Amino acid sequence: MSDIGPVVSRHGLARHGIVNHATAYWNLGASALYEHTVRGGHGRLAPGGALVVYTGQHTGRSPKDKFIVQEAATSDDIWWGEVNVATTEERFERLHAKVLAYFQNRDLYVQDLFAGADPEYRLPVRVVSESAWHALFAANMFIQPGHDQLQDFAPGFTVLHAPYLHADPARDGTNSQTFIVVHFGRRLILVGGSSYAGEIKKSIFSVLNYMLPARGVLPMHCSANIGPANDTAIFFGLSGTGKTTLSADSTRRLIGDDEHGWSDNGVFNFEGGCYAKVIKLSASAEPEIYATTHRFGTILENVVMDELTGALDLDDNRFTENTRASYPLDFIPNIAESGLGGQPKNIVMLTADAFGVLPPISSLTPGQAMYHFLSGYTARVAGTEKGLGNEPKATFSTCFGAPFMPRHPSVYAKLLGEKMEKTGAKCWLVNTGWSGGSYGVGARMRIEHTRALVRAALDGSLAEVPTRAHPAFGMAMPEACPNVPSEVLDPRNTWADKSAYDQTARDLSGRFESNFKQFEAYVGEDVKAAGIYAAA
Repeated sequence: MSDIGPVVSRHGLARHGIVNHATAYWNLGASALYEHTVRGGHGRLAPGGALVVYTGQHTGRSPKDKFIVQEAATSDDIWWGEVNVATTEERFERLHAKVLAYFQNRDLYVQDLFAGADPEYRLPVRVVSESAWHALFAANMFIQPGHDQLQDFAPGFTVLHAPYLHADPARDGTNSQTFIVVHFGRRLILVGGSSYAGEIKKSIFSVLNYMLPARGVLPMHCSANIGPANDTAIFFGLSGTGKTTLSADSTRRLIGDDEHGWSDNGVFNFEGGCYAKVIKLSASAEPEIYATTHRFGTILENVVMDELTGALDLDDNRFTENTRASYPLDFIPNIAESGLGGQPKNIVMLTADAFGVLPPISSLTPGQAMYHFLSGYTARVAGTEKGLGNEPKATFSTCFGAPFMPRHPSVYAKLLGEKMEKTGAKCWLVNTGWSGGSYGVGARMRIEHTRALVRAALDGSLAEVPTRAHPAFGMAMPEACPNVPSEVLDPRNTWADKSAYDQTARDLSGRFESNFKQFEAYVGEDVKAAGIYAAA
């Protein structure tokens, strides 16, 4: 049993119950973790230097295999239900013992990291994995401390990651051989039975989503950037709606692409890296992200690589639509190095409308913003969750991130409302989904049109354009925008069959109305008045 690495914390693995391991490799850099991965047969080096890995059966998150331990200190604060599923202390202890026994006589990889760029709110995180490339993933995705901070690094939360260990559902009380179990009281996460690396980062995101609201911080499933006038913008949205793509703009500095907090100090990134979808990635449309796929230090997850030449095929979805690239944030050329931004001037809520009836952009009143934040309408995009299939599915994911919200949605909505009122931030709803018809008939919004609309919103010019209210949904649609055909701005104009559009819009209105009933008791009259209701 030995511990080696550039810096080994004096707060060792024994504090987690890990004993009799083989060699524990602490805080190794990318070169060493590449070498261990390739030597172990778990990855290949692609031309340009990226590390290509495959995750087998699990190519997306496994939400049905995630549990939270029901214990006295936190139980009353958890929004128990389909998203936050309770498990017992006894089952947790059984799985914990299984992981600890599994770790014995195995090499382990330890990364001590921070979640949160703002020192006032950052969480020290330790990831202990049997897999070298997952350790590199953690190092990419979180914030790396300085060497002087590692010697005395004491984790505030720990992830024990055993991707090749399978649970026994009958004995362990799981739904499958996969398990992701969070114990807030013990500040410990167990992950097993899945090699999909996103489970690591999303588990810590869920932890921050529980911890930060008690300190007046709104945790957000969003990207964020800063404009030439030092104006901060945030982009809410689920995976596949364009958070990463739209925030990586050469005219604006990127704060981060997925997870942020909004405090009285401003906006801060939770992460130190990006985890971008790369299926059908275009060098012309998304040059900054595309460049990372040919760079040393990037992990390419489930991307097809030619066995003989090593050539990458970003268009090939034979393994999954959810191909991913994990890379440090500084691989993007124009970043906010501090990971910090000021108070947001603009809020963009992204939706991939599979029905094709929402406008490509519209401005929202504060009441409408609260309504759409709680509704979280979008289409779940293929591949981001196990069992989703190949077609988008319309869904309502409250706060644009229901799978990661341990508290009741009203907690986050209340914080959003308070911060919007205090800062006067303007809110926009942007549809990156379909136009000219529903999925299967219409086409996906052109990225160049979406970029032009968002840029006009962020630079203030779109706010000066005349608008008119959408007859079914109520939001204000601009009548013109530079570099965007005017007929695109009203979605009804893009449908050949107008009556089909009207019927589809009525159907979606009914879905909004039905979904929002669960939140009506938690909102004021202004939000109810801003709601979407089916025509009588």
